[in-house]
Amino acid sequence: MSVLLLLIPVAVAIAAVLWWKLRRPADSTPPSSLPHHAASGMPAARSPAVNPPAASARQAVVPVLSARASAALAEPMPPVLEDFVLVRESALPAAQHEALMTVIGGIPRPPMSLHQLLAPDFFDRADSLMLSELLMGEPLIAAKVLATVNSPFYGLHQSVTSIEPAITFLGMDTVRNICVQYMLAQAFKPELRAAQRSFDTIWRSSAIASELCLRLAQALGLPDHGALATKVVMVFVGHLAAASLLPHNTVEEWLVLDRLHRAKLEQEVIGLSAGEIGTLVLRTWELPQELVGDVAATSRVLVTPASAADAQRVPQLALAYLCVGLGERLALGQLSSLGDVDLWGHVGPDAFHLRSYLTHPALAALPELLRSPALEEAVQQMLGKSQVLV
Repeated sequence: MSVLLLLIPVAVAIAAVLWWKLRRPADSTPPSSLPHHAASGMPAARSPAVNPPAASARQAVVPVLSARASAALAEPMPPVLEDFVLVRESALPAAQHEALMTVIGGIPRPPMSLHQLLAPDFFDRADSLMLSELLMGEPLIAAKVLATVNSPFYGLHQSVTSIEPAITFLGMDTVRNICVQYMLAQAFKPELRAAQRSFDTIWRSSAIASELCLRLAQALGLPDHGALATKVVMVFVGHLAAASLLPHNTVEEWLVLDRLHRAKLEQEVIGLSAGEIGTLVLRTWELPQELVGDVAATSRVLVTPASAADAQRVPQLALAYLCVGLGERLALGQLSSLGDVDLWGHVGPDAFHLRSYLTHPALAALPELLRSPALEEAVQQMLGKSQVLV
């Protein structure tokens, strides 16, 4: 009888171990290695990959994040957001709509090569030779690409003097974004020299945001990461258009507001928010309909919960919207390090709906990736060495 009593605790312990193994979450195994950044044409020494977090770190952090996420998602909508109504083009009075479209029609159109760069199938079939031939037809853009690859950011020991090796070094996705940025820069130039600083900040925001999006989308394994990063650049078309339409003496104050309060000001002064204006500009330029729709949907994350969005597009919309905001805050000096980003801590009303998107399983590693030393190093390089578009 005494032997049986001694065996009971042993049996209970064995049963507990078996129960724990059966109940252990399937994702507790270490994640597979992330894609090497060199696959995009960027050497690891100059653009380090965003490394996946260690398994022990994942097991320690995920339960805390889950609890904080649940608490954050239970918070009520901020009154300022609840009271805000996003004005759509169809709601504008006819006279105001006509006046706005007249102004938008006066914005210089980018060269036709922009259409080719943004064509859905271009990068499915293009190689560095095809892209270099396209850029040789745009000497100013080609010169800007060469200036970028030879900038201190990349620290080359020997200058690159022709387009094709520059494309090989930077990667097709990065070169496309540089080209798009410079082509848009020709369409949006401030009328007053005093406004140049604000426009430079918007350009710098777009460069940082698109690079962040490209790196994070690669690390998360999202499809078409290059196209997604380019769409982030296109989101800033609305910002540039709004900066052009607002009274010049208000632009600097407008720029430092969060996206919700900027949208309120834009609607009061112009009639539409920057995101809606950008949609009109892209449509006027006759860019691909899918691109225009994705850019519009990204801006509308401001007022759209994830439950009302296309479920298949939720990860891409979330990452694009997040990177636009991070790019702006970094460029404005409102954020000095990605280590300060807390997705589930106190956020402004413009990030309220974003949180519902961030619960998507495809974005589970995002909080840890934002704390990656490799990504932080890249951000600090961008802040110290990023080039101003002129």
